[in-house]
Amino acid sequence: MITGSTFTRHREIAWRGGQARSTSRVVAEETAIALTYNGSTHAVMMGTPGDLEDFGIGFSLTEAIVERPGEISSIELIPNELGVEVRMWLDGDRAASLAARRRAISGPVGCGLCGIESLEQACRAPSQVAGRSIAFHARDLLGAMQALSPLQVLNQQTRSVHAAAFWHPRTGIGPVREDVGRHNALDKLAGAMAREGRSASGGAVLLTSRVSVEMVQKAAMIGAPVVVAVSAPTALAIRTAEEAGITLLAIAREDGYGVFTHARRVLLPDEAAPRADA
Repeated sequence: MITGSTFTRHREIAWRGGQARSTSRVVAEETAIALTYNGSTHAVMMGTPGDLEDFGIGFSLTEAIVERPGEISSIELIPNELGVEVRMWLDGDRAASLAARRRAISGPVGCGLCGIESLEQACRAPSQVAGRSIAFHARDLLGAMQALSPLQVLNQQTRSVHAAAFWHPRTGIGPVREDVGRHNALDKLAGAMAREGRSASGGAVLLTSRVSVEMVQKAAMIGAPVVVAVSAPTALAIRTAEEAGITLLAIAREDGYGVFTHARRVLLPDEAAPRADA
């Protein structure tokens, strides 16, 4: 669901090819998004005002506020002059559990850990993913990354937002979610998949961003066995993917890629089967 426009057009004086001209450019919108549970604000994130129901559900799942979407009894979008409130009401048990760990965070774009209360929360042990026997040809994973760009509708217009998508070898790419924040895009993807009843266990999450630890943690929470990203991972992201059992394939571009963890799931061009010692 879209709440307000995800982009607007602005005038600019463009300097290109040694000449200046007056023109206009489509730019992505960014607004404050408050995630509230049972009447209390839990987080305020800056993000793109689209697919916010997906965002609310996905954030709730990847932050372990709920284990399944059905534990959110209702969700409502309340726009105002300052931003949008994603108002959620939890079932009794989940509401009590959240009250016990209540925290308030304010997360600017690019920061997924602002305001958490302890080092233990930042470095929490990741969920363990299944699918040890799954393997994909590297060429298919790289092809999926290359096929993602035309599906990034908002980025095609603005060139300023991230995408997170799911790829399955039988069904291809979808859903795709975009946001000015890479964490938000992944949360929106998690929510979209949950609402559609899709499991992440048989495919790969595709990211158009770098891979930081919280991106791996969120991917682990939705059970994705493979993460493919266009940019490089951090060292902590690699260690966390190793611990979670996630295959991390990064720097996935036209000229190649790097497999950083659990390489048994990636069939390189000269292989007929996964390496037994990987």
